[in-house]
Amino acid sequence: MGGASVAEALGVADGLACLKRLEAGQGSVSDAAEADWTLEARLSDALAETGLPGMVLDRRMRTLSGGERTRVMLARLLLAAPDVLLLDEPTNNLDADGRAGISDLLARWTGGVVVASHDRALLERVDRIVALSPVGVTVFGGGWSDFKAARDAARERAEAELDRTGSELKRAEREAQDAREKQDRRDKRGRANRARGDVPKMLLDARKQRAEATRARGDDVAERLTEAGREAFEAARAGVEVETPLHIDLPETGLAPSRDLLSLRDVVMARGGRHRFGPLSLDVRGPERIAVCGANGSGKTTLLRLIMGEVGPDAGEVRRLTDRMAMLDQHVSLLKGEESVLENLRRLNPELSENAARAVLARLAFRNAGALQLAGTLSGGERLRAGMACVFARAEPPLMLLLDELTNHLDLAAVELLEDALSGFDGALVVVSHDSDFLSAFGVTREVRL
Repeated sequence: MGGASVAEALGVADGLACLKRLEAGQGSVSDAAEADWTLEARLSDALAETGLPGMVLDRRMRTLSGGERTRVMLARLLLAAPDVLLLDEPTNNLDADGRAGISDLLARWTGGVVVASHDRALLERVDRIVALSPVGVTVFGGGWSDFKAARDAARERAEAELDRTGSELKRAEREAQDAREKQDRRDKRGRANRARGDVPKMLLDARKQRAEATRARGDDVAERLTEAGREAFEAARAGVEVETPLHIDLPETGLAPSRDLLSLRDVVMARGGRHRFGPLSLDVRGPERIAVCGANGSGKTTLLRLIMGEVGPDAGEVRRLTDRMAMLDQHVSLLKGEESVLENLRRLNPELSENAARAVLARLAFRNAGALQLAGTLSGGERLRAGMACVFARAEPPLMLLLDELTNHLDLAAVELLEDALSGFDGALVVVSHDSDFLSAFGVTREVRL
């Protein structure tokens, strides 16, 4: 697909060539029979609908941004005019205008739509949500807000049930222990009477038999009650593990509000003869939350790479006032796929012993064999946790964390996990994202628009 032209990707190259031959008076009889004289108008409408008016059709797909490629494929769907649209993460890699365009497109679409998406704004527009999880499938009538409210209520019920069954288990265990201690006291009195010898042996034997029978019955009842309580507790705990997501506690950085971290002065960036952005001046001080915004191709990723020192400016000055910086991109590319999670962590943090590295991973739910998984086999959420572990395993955690479209390949549970972690982070954040819900979740303080 990368070497194909836009026209070929749209599936219109042959049709347009046919029309061109006919218009030039060079068409054949078969050209006349197969010509679709509505194609050019429908193509123009489809490109306009998907935010690509005036797209050069002989341009190679590999020269387009990820968002532009997504728009081209959506335009192809519109050209086919199907009864049902099947869309797989249609807003991934799209800027804010592109996301809004997809949302508006679906609002106007009169046919059916089945969409796989983690875009909460898009999910607000759907009629039903089918949520897939390792434990089953949930079908919910309504959009994201209603689904989230129902899901959160289920989590609260699960946690309340865990508390209730935990209390009942403790009560059953305590009552069983009390009964055993009471029986032990009676047995002790019986042994004392037998030792004194002032009670007939036949009576003592009868009492002993009754006591043994009572103990057996009591032990049996206590065991049944305790086992029932234990089973209920384990079932409730399993429900909480299903309903309640993991939690990531990021270490404190101790970053002072007055500490300067970064200074850009009149920076200009150009790549491949194309002006990206600038002149741009930017200062980062203390635990700020900065969102980097702009259209696809405006240079947002380039800005993060510039801050990290991976590229230099074409003009202007960059002053990095700390080396305690870290960056995670949407692919968490600091991980090597052929290495295990543990190997990646130790490669990036060579000062850690294996035991110390395993302890770090255990805190992010990579325990025992989980630490030995190859990074290339991890899900998006698992890659996020592994990347976080690698970045925050250092003796001195990063004062500034740069995130480049990190939510693009995450499911909603992982996105919410990340939001929760970032909300508690006391360092600075510089975040590239087109997900407004994500940005608002951890309190963006200002925007840098390219």
